[in-house]
Amino acid sequence: MPSLKEIKTRIASVNSTRKITSAMKMVASSKLHHAQVMIENMLPYETMLEHILKTFLASEADASNVFTIERPVKRVATVAYSSNSSLCGGFNANIIKLMQTVAAEYEALGKENIVIYPVGRKVAEKAAKLGYPLGGDFTELADKADVKQCIDLARELGTKFVDGEIDKVELVYHHFKSAGSQILTRKTFLPIDLKSELTKDHYRDLKSTVATKESQEYLRKRDAEQHASSPRMLDGKPLNDNFIVEPDMNTILKALLPKYAHLLLYTALLDSIASEHAARMVAMQTATDNADELLRGLNLQYNKSRQQAITNELLDIVGGSVNN
Repeated sequence: MPSLKEIKTRIASVNSTRKITSAMKMVASSKLHHAQVMIENMLPYETMLEHILKTFLASEADASNVFTIERPVKRVATVAYSSNSSLCGGFNANIIKLMQTVAAEYEALGKENIVIYPVGRKVAEKAAKLGYPLGGDFTELADKADVKQCIDLARELGTKFVDGEIDKVELVYHHFKSAGSQILTRKTFLPIDLKSELTKDHYRDLKSTVATKESQEYLRKRDAEQHASSPRMLDGKPLNDNFIVEPDMNTILKALLPKYAHLLLYTALLDSIASEHAARMVAMQTATDNADELLRGLNLQYNKSRQQAITNELLDIVGGSVNN
């Protein structure tokens, strides 16, 4: 049985760890709120752009563009979003696992034809260790969402796709639904399938910051029920016959699709950053709860040991008095 001093030292150590995890949880909560605000500010632009594209699709079903044409895949690129730091539960491990799954599907092409564009240090280190060629260094994006860098990356990928250097681009990231629910997502970035993209569920809860295990489970069940009862529909309506598009619809689509591609990359980045902070908040909350439970057990053990020591001392004194 450990001595009183050993138990007291352990209590002090756990207390120190609890203070750290509690502070990290509050920092993650603050950063999560900031990320939620950034997503909220982006939503009007996303909503309007989607509405315009839906209207065009409803007006002209065969609307196509160089970015929507599928071709045999000989070289593929994967943009994987992770974090630069740890202590965020299974956030990075899940992304790395999905990235490896995607790469395994194209294994027949050879590693030299599977290019990884890592957003975040964790996925960059893993991809380099596995021997996949990297498309660049984007670790700064994982800490600070930069629209210009996202646009530059989207343009680079778009240019390589048009030139035939890359035949397909996939995104691997966490879609942020709420503080307690982040969905691991795999999405085809190029070629763009507008009909499938515009009918996907983009719902996000940008107000809640609840992060307990119970709330996570409740939110997952609620979201599944809502999705089953009211699936997202294509709400675009055909343009009026008297409405003139200049110079023509395909030219307008050619101008809008790159903007939509920029939006896809930037939205995935914001979702990933918000998901990282939410995952870290949940992990630190769990660690704090575990520390509280451990402290309760240690305090109980300390009090029992202390009481036992006092009882033994009294028995020694009483026994000595009787013998005398």
